[in-house]
Amino acid sequence: MSRQHPIVSVTGSSGAGTTSVMRTFQQIFRREDINVAYVEGDSFHRYDRAEMKSEIAEAHARGDHAFSHFGPEANLFPEIEELFQTYGETGTGKVRKYLHDEQEAQPYGQQPGTFTPWEDLPADSDMLFYEGLHGAVVTETVNVARHADLRIGVVPVINLEWIQKLHRDKVIRGYTSEAVTDTILRRMPDYVNYICPQFSNTDVNFQRVPVVDTSNPFIARTIPLADESMLVIRFRDPHGIDFPYLLSMLHDSFMSRPNTIVCPGGKMDLAMQLIFTPMILRLAERRKAELRNADLITR
Repeated sequence: MSRQHPIVSVTGSSGAGTTSVMRTFQQIFRREDINVAYVEGDSFHRYDRAEMKSEIAEAHARGDHAFSHFGPEANLFPEIEELFQTYGETGTGKVRKYLHDEQEAQPYGQQPGTFTPWEDLPADSDMLFYEGLHGAVVTETVNVARHADLRIGVVPVINLEWIQKLHRDKVIRGYTSEAVTDTILRRMPDYVNYICPQFSNTDVNFQRVPVVDTSNPFIARTIPLADESMLVIRFRDPHGIDFPYLLSMLHDSFMSRPNTIVCPGGKMDLAMQLIFTPMILRLAERRKAELRNADLITR
């Protein structure tokens, strides 16, 4: 953690909805005039699209049917921790971009599914915002979570997560149902060992729970709407959280546990605005105070 160079980390698996959360934070940062360095977790995959396809084929050939994007073999965990630590100490660090499609790749003159070269983050940002798979990962050799000042988990119930992934990969990326199902099955061991444990390290978890039938996600024709869901918001440390205020603002909400609010799914953006705006402002004020103190010391 860093008082001068704070880090906000949003973590969740593929199809969980972390990108939507990022858009809400962008609104907060823009409204509060906070200059943010954005980093996508996909840029810390070890292999580009063609290389990953080859690695999966080689893994299958040797009988390994659990090699996936979720595990340490396919990701640069030490580099994520190095970025977080370096940014906390200096306000910069090495990053690159993963180019998902033609639109993203065109300005760089590269093929989709490739990485841009590593480069330094700008040195004038107020905080770093990381969104992706492993923003709170902890292993025997790496502890990314300890470097983040605010850790947020985005965790749809598993059937909803699968429906969202199936819909995205089939409709947007053109994959077959069989191919997406194979990916889900292949990722399961790494999901259990490297994704789920992160949500014990996060400060706030947002879990969307459908109130419609999702019992067979592999035949679902549509993604359940936000208004067809409830949102479970869990605070790791409830101290300092103004629950009466949140309940008054989030109509039709209630507390299911002393650290948990349940509200209508359509209020997710409002809930995030209410919860995270004061947290972000505290990080920003703490940064300004530290910079003022550092300036006084150097005079």
